[in-house]
Amino acid sequence: MREPAIQATGLGKLYSLDARPKRAHEAIERGIRSVLRRPSRQRDTAEEDLFWAVQDCSFTIQKGEVAALLGRNGAGKSVLLKMLSRIIKPTTGKADMSGRLVSLLELGSGFHPEMTGRENVFLNGAVLGLRRSQVQERFEDIVEFAGIRKFLDVPVKCYSSGMSMRLAFSIAAHVEADILILDEILAVGDAPFQRKCLDYIRRVADRGTTIFIVSHDVTFVSDFCTRGLYLRAGRLVVDGPIQDAVGAYQDQV
Repeated sequence: MREPAIQATGLGKLYSLDARPKRAHEAIERGIRSVLRRPSRQRDTAEEDLFWAVQDCSFTIQKGEVAALLGRNGAGKSVLLKMLSRIIKPTTGKADMSGRLVSLLELGSGFHPEMTGRENVFLNGAVLGLRRSQVQERFEDIVEFAGIRKFLDVPVKCYSSGMSMRLAFSIAAHVEADILILDEILAVGDAPFQRKCLDYIRRVADRGTTIFIVSHDVTFVSDFCTRGLYLRAGRLVVDGPIQDAVGAYQDQV
């Protein structure tokens, strides 16, 4: 039997939609009540101001499995991926990972705009857990994959969004991951670069890397993935063969 690579148990994320500033005495009162665990005579936040982006989500993805996460916009897919990636803390439940995790979410968000592309390669590589010597060894491959050699010594603030995403993906692609989490990878760059990305994730899948991918391209996930998870309004309603998840998604949209 294969071992679990990703194990989510009762994951949930609750947000308050009330962005109004609170008075100091309200904050103190809430703090005292939380310590004493006494019920409030007046609700701190109206029920309609609370929103479960993800609720009671449990699943296990085995090592080497290639799975897709499907759902309409606003279903909670990105929130779930961020909880798995430790970017945000869940309100309920927990997620356990086995092995080195690399998440390709919000590509380029970690770049320093005043630094050059070359400098950001080393900075981002360090964030992803690579030593400077490892980045140096892979530097030429990263630059070649990204296809932006001419602009390496230009500040990233002068890059287009597509150029930033290409460089960010290329850096992450050269980290040896046990688990790869991808969010809308088909939205990265132009068509030739998208083909590069697809070739890359097929290669890492063939090496036995666990892949968990979000995509609205049902043709791609049907061909590439064997397992599908379908989220609706923050709840996991289908977890099984990819065609079952794709069918549920297509029925809704």
